[in-house]
Amino acid sequence: MKTLDYNYKDRKKKVEEILDNTDKVNEVKKFPRDEDFTYTNAYKAWAGAIFVDLRDSTTLFTSNNDVDIAKVIRGFTSEIIEILRKDLEANDLKEIGIRGDCVFAVYSTPLKTDIYEIANRAFYINTYMDMLNKLLKNRSLPTIKAGIGLATNPTLAVKAGRKSSGVHNLVWIGESVAKASNLSDLGNKNGNGAIVMSSVFYSNYIDNASEEAKNWWTQKYDSSYGTYYHGNVVKSAFNDWIKDGMKD
Repeated sequence: MKTLDYNYKDRKKKVEEILDNTDKVNEVKKFPRDEDFTYTNAYKAWAGAIFVDLRDSTTLFTSNNDVDIAKVIRGFTSEIIEILRKDLEANDLKEIGIRGDCVFAVYSTPLKTDIYEIANRAFYINTYMDMLNKLLKNRSLPTIKAGIGLATNPTLAVKAGRKSSGVHNLVWIGESVAKASNLSDLGNKNGNGAIVMSSVFYSNYIDNASEEAKNWWTQKYDSSYGTYYHGNVVKSAFNDWIKDGMKD
């Protein structure tokens, strides 16, 4: 590896240019196309986030051989990504990715129906976890659990990185992404159901849900995260198919 020769005097000018040229935050109903983000602007709009966080991954990684771990992680990530990205209108999905043992997605959510659809994807993921565990068990592979965190709020999106370097991404500033990540850590733990919603997410989701849906959720309070709602909702037809042996 070559020794770093960082020209801090020249780079000081570049930092000053970045600081002085960022001149506008556009408050919009819906986030624009990625190409509309520049290094001099930023956008603020409603965003919804979902984080699917593997429970007790340390035990999984230290108690099993590498091949088994690779199989489990690929089974976990591949179909969750498919559920998070499938059948979306162009530009609704703003970011999707993997952070360590967590799969996440960020969506533009100008309407309450958009928030309801994120919840629907969480229900599919929660059901898929049952399918995956049956497939893992049939192959004598370790079974797993996950917490699913959901949050929404007005969110600032800033294109960050270095121009012309190829290293850049949107940075999400606000409660939606951070809270969804934190709430995923509460799912499937300490008596909580797998799915955990922030209070703002729940209030928007429930407006488009059936009256019966209110019975699916339990309200709880945490000193760090405030009021949240947790449950273990699954997709009925999908769940019945799993119980019936997953026959073609």
